[in-house]
Amino acid sequence: MKTKILFIVCLTITSLSMYSQSDSLHAKDVLKSHAKSYEVKSAIEVESLVPMFLTGGYHFAVGYRYERFRVRLSIINGGTYDAETAGVHNSSATFKRYYRTSPGLFLGYNLWRNLELYTYLESHTFDIEQKSTGIHKDIHTIDTGLGLSYQFFIGRYFYIQPGMHVYMRGDKSIAFGDVNYSISNVDLSPVIRLGVRLWSQEK
Repeated sequence: MKTKILFIVCLTITSLSMYSQSDSLHAKDVLKSHAKSYEVKSAIEVESLVPMFLTGGYHFAVGYRYERFRVRLSIINGGTYDAETAGVHNSSATFKRYYRTSPGLFLGYNLWRNLELYTYLESHTFDIEQKSTGIHKDIHTIDTGLGLSYQFFIGRYFYIQPGMHVYMRGDKSIAFGDVNYSISNVDLSPVIRLGVRLWSQEK
């Protein structure tokens, strides 16, 4: 009986030791994978602001990273997403504002690991809808601002990138009969992008 108990104890200790080593190796692999995600010399990445697909629109971006710098080109269509709710100045409760197909240029810098601060220039076309009449009119704006986001890598290739954007634009208005609509000068917008690193060169 004592021999059996001793055997079970030894087997348990051995199993726990093997599990611990395996778990430790897995953790090391995850850490190595995460480290490689921000230590690359150059990379090509594609990503999408996925909530736009949920509102009948789309968003695609392709970026090139070199050391800590990244440049991206994007195109967005917001579908039925109401961007007027993101406005913090001149935002109107009697109008809706939709992103129509618009291009953008982004330039970013990694402050720490995958924490990226970036600026952008976007040529937006907004479809403005007056709620009471259903009338639609377009406004064209050139928007700039700042964004801050972090790339959380799942393995070496796929990532989730949540962030916050501050959009700024000049005064612009359009008449709906006797009522004038003035577009918000500042938008605050949370974002979440899904992406994949297609190619990379190690340091």
